[in-house]
Amino acid sequence: MTNRTTEPAVWQHANLAASSERGPDPSRPVRTASLIAGVALLLMSALAGFGYNFAIRRLITPGDAARTAQDIMTHAGLFRFGIASLFVVIALDVVAAVALYRVFSPVSKGISALAMWLRLVYAGIFTVAVFQLTGAIRLLGGSTSLPASGADRVHAQALADINRFTDVWHAGLILFGLYLLMIACLAYRSGYVPKLLGVLIAIAGLGYIYDSIGLFVSHGSWTQVSTVTFIGEFLLALWLVIRGRRITVSQPAPRTEQAGAGR
Repeated sequence: MTNRTTEPAVWQHANLAASSERGPDPSRPVRTASLIAGVALLLMSALAGFGYNFAIRRLITPGDAARTAQDIMTHAGLFRFGIASLFVVIALDVVAAVALYRVFSPVSKGISALAMWLRLVYAGIFTVAVFQLTGAIRLLGGSTSLPASGADRVHAQALADINRFTDVWHAGLILFGLYLLMIACLAYRSGYVPKLLGVLIAIAGLGYIYDSIGLFVSHGSWTQVSTVTFIGEFLLALWLVIRGRRITVSQPAPRTEQAGAGR
């Protein structure tokens, strides 16, 4: 009777001791960071699509300052909401940068840290770009009481601010493309992210770089490929949310075992 009651306790004590020797599960923080990064990336995708493509881009007529000014002033609330959405995207960019550093730091802390700082620098550049839009809406808000000649000048300045937004943003996308190439390398080497996904992320990064350089060389007349190649970035977000909770990171052997092996 005594043996039957004490034996489970002995085994439980042994298991707890073995668990304490192994230390905390190294996969847990990676899984948490994976969920955070995936949710942030999906929210960014939705907000950027609405904020830029629906609320801002469709109100801009390239080369026509008067028409652009009229459309923005008619839908000023929508334009401001689009700008606010882009500022939220910037905040989520910071969250994604830090979370993806945690996801891929087991592969290489150095490369992961460099990638994180590249994305943070890109977020800073994008912030500068979005502030150009706030300047445009501020100018247009005070142009209704101006004479025709003054209004035309203000409209032209507002369109120039909007064009600067596009130029600064696309310059920053070169850095973002380099960032995706680094993430692709980390994903490919990780062992827990599918290698095909790493390849698709690399293609997405090359697409951003190709488009940004092409737009500068062609002075705006360019067929963008990133509207298709971005799928790798989107699939990464889905994978992080759906499969990231199953990531298993191998734990380094304890130092005592390594020292014993060395002897």
